[in-house]
Amino acid sequence: MWGGGGGGGRAARALTRALGRRRAAAAAGDDHADLSFQTGLRGALQSYNWKIQLKSSGTLPVSLTEIRSSMLTMKRLFSTSHSSVDSKEMKKFQLLAHKWWDEEGEFSALHSMNDIRVPFIRDTLLNMSSNYHLGNPLSGVKILDVGCGGGLLSEPLGRLGASVTGIDPLEDNIRTADQHKSFDPVLAKRIQYKSSSLEEIVEESMETFDVIVASEVVEHVADLETFIKCCSQVLKPEGSLFITTINKTQLSYVLGIVVAEKIIGIVPEGTHEWEKFVPPEELERLLESNGFSVKTVNGMLYNPLSGSWSWMESTSVNYAMHAVKSGAQGQSSPTDALSEMESEQPSATAGATV
Repeated sequence: MWGGGGGGGRAARALTRALGRRRAAAAAGDDHADLSFQTGLRGALQSYNWKIQLKSSGTLPVSLTEIRSSMLTMKRLFSTSHSSVDSKEMKKFQLLAHKWWDEEGEFSALHSMNDIRVPFIRDTLLNMSSNYHLGNPLSGVKILDVGCGGGLLSEPLGRLGASVTGIDPLEDNIRTADQHKSFDPVLAKRIQYKSSSLEEIVEESMETFDVIVASEVVEHVADLETFIKCCSQVLKPEGSLFITTINKTQLSYVLGIVVAEKIIGIVPEGTHEWEKFVPPEELERLLESNGFSVKTVNGMLYNPLSGSWSWMESTSVNYAMHAVKSGAQGQSSPTDALSEMESEQPSATAGATV
């Protein structure tokens, strides 16, 4: 991975050891922690640069892919920012990565949730715009699907005409999503997947997306405030954020964990931790403190007998929230993308309906 040879691997291990020494020294209160770290880092980078130069002058040139891979590894090793990715949660979903598209399996409730969450996203966006394409109502809208898993939500949004980027920190999930979208040539053009956390795309995607969806994700993140801040950074002014998650109530513990996981088994046991469930009041507070205005909060109810979802007034168990990022003066609303596409492309290609 590092320069494609054994020497590059040694450089990567040296970097890891240098980082480990820095963390250990810092924890012990060693004043020379930074100096030791810088010395180790300098030596590792010099070793790595020497290997790069050797390969560049030899018969095995360094490929662009290798350089990018090396840079990503360094970024992950030495990032000092907080991460919203929870390694324990990743281990849970690692075991289920190949089961995303089994409609009768562990993710059956997410499959049926599309019956209400996709129209909720679609209709909310259309109500914010005066024009849209028949057949492709979300044409021209750039959507980021955070924690996309196997692409269960990315695909129907792509079928509505949106340009979708799905990200997930688990590479196995991305492989499953990529494989499934390849069966549909239209989706293959409209959807791209990346194995990445939200934090890792912030720098390259500042104010890039018209819409962010984080469906059944926030109850699994390690740092919710960091997650919300990153959402704000990659979302355009006046862009929309859609979240579905689970409230932190006694009823949600009984239904979401005891009944759903331990009795009925509609989701694998251990999928959720009640302590990480998020009350809508707390989520709304975090959103508003990070420049969002909450527009809608709807309760959701799952019927395990029929395997279907419906809307309800109470948010005591599941709920969906729509928030809009505050706009910048002189900038047009991202929902104008629908209007712009309407004027630029008077006719639309046929698309699927939800």
